Amino acid sequence: MLRPEQMSKISVTGSRTVMSDVIETIHELNLVHLSNYDGSWDGFDPGNPVSGADEASDKLVTVRSIESILGVDAEDAGPQRIVTGEALEDELEDIRAQVNELDDRRNELGEELRSVEDRIGSMEPFATLGIDLDLLSGYDHLQVAVGEGNADEIERALADSEDVQEYELFTEGQTVAVFVYPTDEADDDALDDALVGADFASLEIPDASGSPEEYVAELKHDKQKLESKLNGVENELNDVKLDAAGFLLAAEEKLAIEVQKAEAPLQFATTENAFVAEGWIPTEKYAELKSNLDSAVGEHVEVDELERASYEEKGGHHAPLEQAEETGVATDGGHVTKEENPPVIQKNPGAVKPFEVLVQTINRPKYFEFDPTVVLFLTFPLFFGFMIGDLGYGALYTLIGYFIYTKFDNEAIKSLGGIAIWAGAFTMLFGVLYGEIFGLHILGEFVWSGNPPIHKGLQPIEGEFATGWLVLSLLAGIAHLTIGWGFDFIENLEHSFKDAMTESGSWIIMMFGLWVWIFSGAGGSAPGLLFGSESVFNGNPFPFGFTGFPAFNLFTIPGINFPFSVWLLVFFLGLVLLVVGEPIEAVEFLNVLVNVLSYTRLAAVLLAKAGMAFVVNLLFFGVYVTGHGEEESWHFGLTHMPHESATAHGHTVTDIMFPGLLHSGVAGILVGLLVLVLGHALVLTLGITSAGLQAVRLEYVEFFGKFYEGGGEAYKPFGYDRAYTTED
Repeated sequence: MLRPEQMSKISVTGSRTVMSDVIETIHELNLVHLSNYDGSWDGFDPGNPVSGADEASDKLVTVRSIESILGVDAEDAGPQRIVTGEALEDELEDIRAQVNELDDRRNELGEELRSVEDRIGSMEPFATLGIDLDLLSGYDHLQVAVGEGNADEIERALADSEDVQEYELFTEGQTVAVFVYPTDEADDDALDDALVGADFASLEIPDASGSPEEYVAELKHDKQKLESKLNGVENELNDVKLDAAGFLLAAEEKLAIEVQKAEAPLQFATTENAFVAEGWIPTEKYAELKSNLDSAVGEHVEVDELERASYEEKGGHHAPLEQAEETGVATDGGHVTKEENPPVIQKNPGAVKPFEVLVQTINRPKYFEFDPTVVLFLTFPLFFGFMIGDLGYGALYTLIGYFIYTKFDNEAIKSLGGIAIWAGAFTMLFGVLYGEIFGLHILGEFVWSGNPPIHKGLQPIEGEFATGWLVLSLLAGIAHLTIGWGFDFIENLEHSFKDAMTESGSWIIMMFGLWVWIFSGAGGSAPGLLFGSESVFNGNPFPFGFTGFPAFNLFTIPGINFPFSVWLLVFFLGLVLLVVGEPIEAVEFLNVLVNVLSYTRLAAVLLAKAGMAFVVNLLFFGVYVTGHGEEESWHFGLTHMPHESATAHGHTVTDIMFPGLLHSGVAGILVGLLVLVLGHALVLTLGITSAGLQAVRLEYVEFFGKFYEGGGEAYKPFGYDRAYTTED
């Protein structure tokens, strides 16, 4: 799980006469991730595409163009089918001609429709104005303008103009028609000059006559006819789509396979008589490849396992497969392809696989580094469930995840559904332990008789749990970071123990030295919840009897009366190791403090989400208070709201925090139901954007940052998973 599937570099060498058979066999197996020939061998050149590759590529482009025009997708496929060469010649050409003709007709009608719509848009202001079009132009001396603007400003501008002798305005809404009789001395632009400073946007007067309303009505009728014709063409195209979609998808698949096979020699090293192909294959599949090639072409090819990649990266090179009598396979040295990292097949069981999408969001792991997917599987739902911790919300998350997982075919989306299922399951688990369902403590009453094993710490009477979760979050951070630096330590061991200690071990030593010192009292400066009789693990609230680590003070620093602990000595030992290995990283030595403190967001989000759910229920059910001070307890008015000084839950009611909309009449109930539903929907949504994102942040920033780089190449075998075609 922590390592990808082991890969082997293989070589297939043979005669050019059997190259097509070899390509066919390898393609059918769909196992070999081909490598590109690097041109390093004298006398060997990259191969040429097989005859017919260009023709197949052209047809593939044609098919995909037709699919795009018709809007064909996978749901239109129908049953698998055999596509013959004759069908690719005749049927494809018929479909292409029919679709192109209809598409051209659709484009023409679309252009005409847009033109008519533009004309309607330009004519509607004139129809609004209600003046015949022939009255707006054709005058010898009268100047006319039509546009949109402020009639009062236009009138003032005309009145102030020295070039205007008489004028008349016709207004309808924002549309204004201006008729101006200029003075004898004015030029042809008198009206335009007069309106320069006015709020007026001129419209072009159409070259038409008659009523603009009738003209617009005629244009709208033309629009309806064009829309009807366009719908007819669309229906014809849809009919073609229904008839041809299955064939087109199958033809695309067949042609894609032909092109893939035809272009394979481009990755080979070839001469006039021979070829060499190299690639990566899962080690356990090597025997299957060799057996199938032997059956297909016999002694005309030789299949060798050049290299069995180990999981240790040594100076950027792989460990070659050593010559051994019992294996009889070749040593390294015969490579015709460039030095490259093996492709990666993440090797995780089914339950863990959905979490690969979270890893790949950052990047696919390299072949030589640990795959953190299983750690995400163990920690992400745990963090999320702890922060939300509610049976009701958890059930909804699980149902949403199940819906996504079962209703979508896209693997990435399905993976998100799987993650949601696991996150919801842990949320339900913690909800049972907290005794909460949608923020109510009903579950605790029925399952735990009012005393669930743990509390969120929102109420004063349970306040010690809030500080307890804060400390537990720190311990979770220490454990999580130890795993991350531990992975880095193991990876660095391949170089040397010194590298492992200085690059990774130093951080672990520093972290444990600092935090053990803090949990021993930090020279008397640490809060009591971490050590001593008030420790959260000494019955406040967890009854583990832990009162902190012994301080082991070595001496007291003079002048400041500060005891120097052996744990600080451990911390400084780690710092020295860090400086020896990477001096520049010494400036970040406080990361061992800051990174661990970052995990306190677990407790913070826990209390924030609990507080939000509490407020929603407070508004609907109301809340009353019993007890005083640290013994104060809050209760929802689920059935009724007791009066102050009444007895409830064996105690006197001391305060009514809020009477609740449920107890405020019919109108209050209706408003309250809306608040209840929308409020819990908001909490449910924010659970994803807060708890989900905070958990992801801890994984990506704090955990991944300690050991993970990513950048691995995906395993893409030469072959094709048929979906639409069959050879039988």
